[in-house]
Amino acid sequence: MAKKNSTKDTEQSLSLFGKIRAILKNETIHFVIGLILVIFSVYLLLAFSSFFFTGAADQSIIDSGNTQELASVNNGVKNYAGSRGAQLASYLINDCFGISSFFILVFLAVAGLKLMRVRIVRLWKWFIGCSLLLIWFSVFFGFAFVEQYQNSFLYLGGMHGYNISNWLTSQVGVPGVWMILLVTAICFLIYLSARTVVWLRRLFSLSFLKRKQKAEEEEEGKAPEEFTDSWTAKGKKKPVSAPDVVEPDTEEEAFVATPEPAEEPENEITLDLGGITEKEPAKPSHEEVSMIIETPAPEPASSLSDKPAVAEPTFEVETVEEDEYKGPEKEPYNPRLDLENYRFPSIDLMKHYENAEPTIDMAEQNANKDKIINTLRSFGIEISTIKATVGPTVTLYEITPEQGVRISKIRGLEDDIALSLSALGIRIIAPIPGKGTIGIEVPNSNPKIVSGQSIIGSKKFQESTYDLPVALGKTITNEVFMVDLCKMPHMLVAGATGQGKSVGLNAIITSLLYKKHPAELKFVLVDPKKVEFSIYSVIEHHFLAKLPDGEDAIITDVTKVVQTLNSICVEMDTRYDLLKAAHVRNIKEYNEKFINRTLNPEKGHKFMPYIVVVIDEFGDLIMTAGKEVELPIARIAQLARAVGIHMIIATQRPTTNIITGTIKANFPARVAFRVSAMIDSRTILDRPGANQLIGRGDMLFLQGADPVRVQCAFIDTPEVADITKFIAKQQGYPTAFYLPEYVGEDGGSDLGDVDMGRLDPLFEDAARLIVIHQQGSTSLIQRKFAIGYNRAGRIMDQLEKAGIVGPTQGSKAREVLCVDENDLQMRLNNLL
Repeated sequence: MAKKNSTKDTEQSLSLFGKIRAILKNETIHFVIGLILVIFSVYLLLAFSSFFFTGAADQSIIDSGNTQELASVNNGVKNYAGSRGAQLASYLINDCFGISSFFILVFLAVAGLKLMRVRIVRLWKWFIGCSLLLIWFSVFFGFAFVEQYQNSFLYLGGMHGYNISNWLTSQVGVPGVWMILLVTAICFLIYLSARTVVWLRRLFSLSFLKRKQKAEEEEEGKAPEEFTDSWTAKGKKKPVSAPDVVEPDTEEEAFVATPEPAEEPENEITLDLGGITEKEPAKPSHEEVSMIIETPAPEPASSLSDKPAVAEPTFEVETVEEDEYKGPEKEPYNPRLDLENYRFPSIDLMKHYENAEPTIDMAEQNANKDKIINTLRSFGIEISTIKATVGPTVTLYEITPEQGVRISKIRGLEDDIALSLSALGIRIIAPIPGKGTIGIEVPNSNPKIVSGQSIIGSKKFQESTYDLPVALGKTITNEVFMVDLCKMPHMLVAGATGQGKSVGLNAIITSLLYKKHPAELKFVLVDPKKVEFSIYSVIEHHFLAKLPDGEDAIITDVTKVVQTLNSICVEMDTRYDLLKAAHVRNIKEYNEKFINRTLNPEKGHKFMPYIVVVIDEFGDLIMTAGKEVELPIARIAQLARAVGIHMIIATQRPTTNIITGTIKANFPARVAFRVSAMIDSRTILDRPGANQLIGRGDMLFLQGADPVRVQCAFIDTPEVADITKFIAKQQGYPTAFYLPEYVGEDGGSDLGDVDMGRLDPLFEDAARLIVIHQQGSTSLIQRKFAIGYNRAGRIMDQLEKAGIVGPTQGSKAREVLCVDENDLQMRLNNLL
């Protein structure tokens, strides 16, 4: 009976297996599955394509990992394929294989068409080919564009390519990686078709014969009609035709034929040198003629009976470098000599706070430790070690969980730990980068003030060699936190009102004032609120830059802001022209060349100071000016780094319509003070965290992968006033640093009102200056003659009406119509 039941069960299982097998073999099922694969590949194509344009805007939402937010209707995802498409695109492109993930779509589409009975041959070959291309291009893009991983939301090679290329570089070096990529590419071509070997052999043989033919042409002085194989003993050439390449009948024959080694020539002998076997070519049966090029010694004229003696003309080669210039002085140029008596501000100008150093309250630390342990234990989480690092305002507790504890479980207890500690702003770092621990940041009950004096007066800041050192404050481990603005190269500062944003800007500007000479640095300060930067107006003749016709050095009018930003774009283009003429790549190399007096000032070369543009309340500018402000800012942020122009923009409303994808892409360094909502933190940092800060200068600095928590240095308004007054009392330049003039597309001068009967006394001198420099610029006249912008503009109008310069050309300099001083003198004589 039991045997019958087992037989019956076996028959039923076989019957069920047969039904399943029959269903899987059904052509209709194949067609449906294939159609699903094709549709899915099209969907992924839509998601991938949209990711290139909307990935920057969706990055903060995708990286948050909040499934409830992604599942909501108003999730804010811009991708055309929705939130799931955005997740797939971000995962496959950034976290996996980069843009080579498109090969996945290709194989899915081909497999779907195969199931739909479309004629597709060798599906397995498609699979292997797409897989190899997927891996190869991922490694190639990850290796070739490794710097792009720090400056863009899009990783061309994905994390797979980035990690593999880094490992290969550490093992075989950069040349070795290029060789591996080349060899694997050739092997892949051979895999696709064995005719690749025949093609490579033909390529090498033809290139060898062409080189040989060229050498024979140089020897004989004429082009032969046929290829030659060797030089005979009598110096005659043996004509041969180009080698015939025998094409194999099949790919298999070609592949088998390629690895066979060529037969060894019979004219070789083997030498045994103590165990080392070498081959040396034996002497051929005919005598070879060797060709040696040497310089013949001059023969006396008497020996040349058939030719008269002719004196050889002298021949000299002189190399002249276009922009090389040696000034009359041998000592290097010192830009600080203009204000050689300038004294840097002293540390005594800043306030000293008593008991500013953090103190350790063991009772508080032990209480917090017990609360953390008990809270985790109540949720079934045991820890093996706990360590506390006391900072000025926050204490970091590093815990090591027991084996088997999931990190996500601890991360989810953030609010519970904050409740048990009765503290505001608990932040969990799981895990701490570079360590095998989990960090819990807890605010101190008695926070300390990080004074500006302790930061500016620190040994780290005073001995800094950064080009533009910015000291922001102290980290959670009481270390002075400094960055180089030249390497950032632009900074975005955001935070709610009253959380320390203005104090942070003061710390940045003050740091630069303590380290840079007025000849080396200029500020462009934009303040729509009209009160934040007014305290810096007294140092106009030392550190500030403005438009030539600007009344105030602190720019507050929106129309002046647009004009100033466009003027900075003109300055940027002018500096790039000077770098091109000097054959250098950045401002540092250019200034070194100018200091060493290898650039001629008469050709327009000059020492370039750094220009730092600081814009407060950027959100207000966007609301009032919109694209007129955003476009020049984006252009400056993209191009101005090499010419020493850097931007710092600040806003108290970090929304997506203010901090757009273009702004975020071009401002890799971000400072986030406390904000009210998590979405604002994601807008600034592409992750939560800024909403958990405690305020009063507590901030997160992001440049790269992970943010650093810093307590900003407190520099009060009276301190800034004392510093600026100290600078203002010293000798300065006659005027502020004038930015170049900018005339919009609709700009132009009306020459009808120009009175040529009352020429300016400097008219002839200005005309000669313009002709000598061949540069029709109002700012050039203004600088050379130390006059105001309005007078220089009137002189330029008179020069235009006299036919010496052409009309305005927008942001470009005017065309000079006089070719030299003789032409100018003729025009002046006709005018007078």
